[in-house]
Amino acid sequence: MNFRAQPQPLTMSIAGVERDTGLAKDTLRVWERRYGFPQPGRDAFGERAYTLQDVEKLRVIKRLLDQGHRPGRIVALPIEELQRLSQGMSGERVHWVAQTDEGEAEVDLRDFMQMIKEHRSEDLRRAFSQAAITLGLTRFVTEVVAPLNVMVGEAWLRGALEVFEEHLYTESVTTVIRHAIGSVPEQGLHSTPKVLLTTFPQESHAVGLLMAQSIMAIEGCRCVSLGIQTPLRDIVLAAQAHQVDVVALSCSINMNPNQVIDGLQELRSMLPAHVTIWAGGSSPALRRREIPGMVPLTQLSEIAHEVRKWRATHAPKAPQR
Repeated sequence: MNFRAQPQPLTMSIAGVERDTGLAKDTLRVWERRYGFPQPGRDAFGERAYTLQDVEKLRVIKRLLDQGHRPGRIVALPIEELQRLSQGMSGERVHWVAQTDEGEAEVDLRDFMQMIKEHRSEDLRRAFSQAAITLGLTRFVTEVVAPLNVMVGEAWLRGALEVFEEHLYTESVTTVIRHAIGSVPEQGLHSTPKVLLTTFPQESHAVGLLMAQSIMAIEGCRCVSLGIQTPLRDIVLAAQAHQVDVVALSCSINMNPNQVIDGLQELRSMLPAHVTIWAGGSSPALRRREIPGMVPLTQLSEIAHEVRKWRATHAPKAPQR
């Protein structure tokens, strides 16, 4: 008789789980002892091996923790209970009315969500492009992309979106914002402030960085973007090479708050005193601790005010007579 070997279930190493979920290895080991979850198996080398079901549950737990839940109350819960708990967190803003030159244009953000779920990438990009043209870049970013980011994140948390569908949204909206930024008139060589935009190495979300860049470009800043995940040393070297006035960082809710605070403090110590740090995004760490020389920007609407404030502070003084 011919016996076929049963396929081995797919597993992930503890390092892979840390990268995928944002949960530190030490945290996973503590939960294993304290709460009985996760309970990984062992691979051929005796190393921890986590099932894909465990990883999926850990993703949901991480998002709930970022929203303020305590691990002792949720880690041991079954995945069904975690998903029900996450459903109560959805504060979706789904109805949106755009004031255009021709009058009111009624848009329901659920239409965008439906395109994502139906994998209609071409329709999604066309809809985003039309909204950007109709509203202008600032309103498109603040009134469409910002609430959609919340909706997409919460839908993923509830299990209503797959990871690849979230990536489809990110790629579509990124393409449209990049194109729109390219249409903003270039600023002169003496336009200020000159801003370097990037994220810490642990931050993999790029949409927030692009949203901030779009507002800064419209406000007349000269922007130099390094994209995401730049080592601290290279941020400092780039700031020196480009002679920037401001280093702007995007820190999402998915980044470990301790890494945010430690990174900001270390970067502040490495940069010259005259270079300001603007740190924006949904990370709760930005509201947790005041760091001299760092300005927290927890809302996109704060960017324009901070640009004007910087210019007023750094305006050349009139010569004395």
